[in-house]
Amino acid sequence: MIAAALALIVANGPLGHAYHKLLEAPLAPALSPKLGPVTAHFLINDGLMAIFFLLVGLEIKREFVDGRLSNWNQRRLPFIAASVGMAVPAAIYLFFTAAYPVLLNGWAIPAATDIAFAIGVLALLGSRAPASLKLFLTTVAIVDDMGAVAIIAVAYTPSLNTLYLGIAAGILFALYAMGKNGVTALWVYVLGAVILWFAVLMSGVHATIAGVLAATAVPIVKTPGAPDSKESTLHRLEHKLTPLVAYFIVPLFGFANAGVSLAGMGLAQMMAPLPLGIASGLFVGKQVGIFGAVWLSVKFGLASQLRGATWLQVYGVSMLCGIGFTMSLFIGVLAFPGRPELIEEAKIGVLLGSALSALVGYAVLRFAPQRSDQERAEREQDGEKEVDGDVARIEDSE
Repeated sequence: MIAAALALIVANGPLGHAYHKLLEAPLAPALSPKLGPVTAHFLINDGLMAIFFLLVGLEIKREFVDGRLSNWNQRRLPFIAASVGMAVPAAIYLFFTAAYPVLLNGWAIPAATDIAFAIGVLALLGSRAPASLKLFLTTVAIVDDMGAVAIIAVAYTPSLNTLYLGIAAGILFALYAMGKNGVTALWVYVLGAVILWFAVLMSGVHATIAGVLAATAVPIVKTPGAPDSKESTLHRLEHKLTPLVAYFIVPLFGFANAGVSLAGMGLAQMMAPLPLGIASGLFVGKQVGIFGAVWLSVKFGLASQLRGATWLQVYGVSMLCGIGFTMSLFIGVLAFPGRPELIEEAKIGVLLGSALSALVGYAVLRFAPQRSDQERAEREQDGEKEVDGDVARIEDSE
């Protein structure tokens, strides 16, 4: 949050020109004519963000194999909520931009949720946010990340180099084979991920997808309801990457991408179709889609109401899912290549929609009445425990 605010201050101060010039200055020759020269922006968005996506991939695999998404009963509600929560914002965006064909490619920008920001805002509430809300937000955001990765791979890959795509497939197969044959050394998978990143970059698929693909090949040792196994390569790599991503890569990405110039910015500019469509998709679409999906799932017996949480609290956390920051900014750059003016407009919409979602969502959760102790006791007597292994695991990590 500090990095994003600092980017806005710098971009709109006397160092604004130097800020943009530094990010776009060539640092090395082009890897290929299509990619253009290597710049700081390229190294951050295509290089360091691959490490971010590697961590996302590790989290997804862990949850599917050994976590809160390990069976279909646990997956059902997050999958329904995340799917509807991506479709409704995209539909709202298309409603505002339907008359402008050049803008249609940005339909996925408001579909993403920034798990780091959303969990951060929820953490500010302390004990006022039931553990079940943290579990729900985490699992929905993880499924949302899966959808965002699929969108990037399919919707924003204009052309393919089949030779490099074949090389990437071979590298991935080799990593899988090593995992199946008991290779657990971290350096093997890190080196494999780097080589895979280069092959994917040259293939035409966005290079960050290499991070997710590499993560699927990292072996894991199951430790249900217990501390992470020291013998698990996946857990060890995840623990090593988390501080690097949280305290360096994500803030650096925010600083490099949130610096939009607000010179001459007024209500008319914010109400232009592109920023309005993105902001409305994030702020309105996310809360309507996710809360509506949860309510209908409970009403029709597809899922149970979140333990210990009122419907108003569920609505508040649905609103926090409208914080799209990292993923939305990232997709915005991919959606409008070679159109810096549209990328700047997209950033305004992302910042506006994310800020509204964070502030209003926090306010709803801050002042929402909580379940009484008597209600909790009655629910526990009925066999509904407020804290289970997953909740304890999240609280330990916090």
